[in-house]
Amino acid sequence: MSSLDVAEDELGEGFVFSEKPLGIESGEGVHLTGANGTEYLDFGASYACTPLGHCPPAVVDAIREQAAELLYVQGSYPVEARTELYGKLGALAPGDLRKVWLCNSGTEANEAAMKFARSATGREKIVAAKRGFHGRTMGALAMTWKRKYRAAFEPLAGGVEFVDYGDADELADAVDDETAAVFLEPVQGEGGVNPATADYLHAARELTEDAGAALVFDEIQTGLGRTGALWACEHAGVVPDALTTAKGMASGLPTGATLCADWLADEAGDHGSTFSGGPLVAAAANATLDGIVEEDLPGHAEAVGDYLHEELSAAVEEHDLGVREVRGQGLMVGIEVKRGSNRLLRDLALNHEVLALPAGRSVLRLLPPLVVEEAHVDAVVDALTEVL
Repeated sequence: MSSLDVAEDELGEGFVFSEKPLGIESGEGVHLTGANGTEYLDFGASYACTPLGHCPPAVVDAIREQAAELLYVQGSYPVEARTELYGKLGALAPGDLRKVWLCNSGTEANEAAMKFARSATGREKIVAAKRGFHGRTMGALAMTWKRKYRAAFEPLAGGVEFVDYGDADELADAVDDETAAVFLEPVQGEGGVNPATADYLHAARELTEDAGAALVFDEIQTGLGRTGALWACEHAGVVPDALTTAKGMASGLPTGATLCADWLADEAGDHGSTFSGGPLVAAAANATLDGIVEEDLPGHAEAVGDYLHEELSAAVEEHDLGVREVRGQGLMVGIEVKRGSNRLLRDLALNHEVLALPAGRSVLRLLPPLVVEEAHVDAVVDALTEVL
């Protein structure tokens, strides 16, 4: 008997994720196709992981070509795909963030930034925001505010202090000569799609500079064109000391990056990862970044995002839909409702073939592929209007 020739009742069962009542078999562009043949309009992009849409041909071709040449070699051996990715990320980074650490996920990118900041400053204290989300590994989880995610795994890494998001005075009280870093999302995602003001991000920049601490922007969800600029911090004109990115960087293949200023990278200490910048994932990331830039998807996200905001706001005003607020930037939109969001998400999927996401109990989150068009927006607004 082969290793796969087992009885059905002996097969393993997943337990980490609670599965939704619909299977997915394929995807193309802004659509996913279920196991029963139903086509769904994907306005979640699996948490912003498919900026070019599902199975973009250029990325698929890059993966095939790289797979035929070299699937994997450890990061200490230079390979063309990884070297090219270092150059592209350095060129696209805001300001002088030219040093690049490659990893496998957003939480690893934040773990690296946390370690780099502590090593470079010789300090322990980390300041993070309430309602912020930075990942599920032990260091990133320590900077994630919600008790739901943290309680079962404590004790976590120490030295983390939480402040109210957007309150510059409270941030000023927290940042001192014991602070290694301040971690902020320019737009909070999991916490309810809450954009920071430019003034708040500028205050964070000034406070960390004065204290000799690192300012880290978590752009894992907001980066790569999602908010209408390549990086959300560009809207405010603020350059951090480190920026973390992941999710859509390789069109859904597992990768992430920490982009660092020289002073932080030069004293980053000893850090490593077996799969850092593997050739296959690097090839996918290069093709994805090329598509984002060549198709000007940040500009497209800004235009279609404005249209989405306008149409949603008009529908809310016209039909009294029980919506408290529509907020966000570009194609990162939160709709705060007066009742729970989970039932609405279920109805959208099962009755209207529209997939969306929650952001807490009362916020629907829309993160469509950046190639979405106005006709897709119209269909989603009509579905939301009916469901609400």
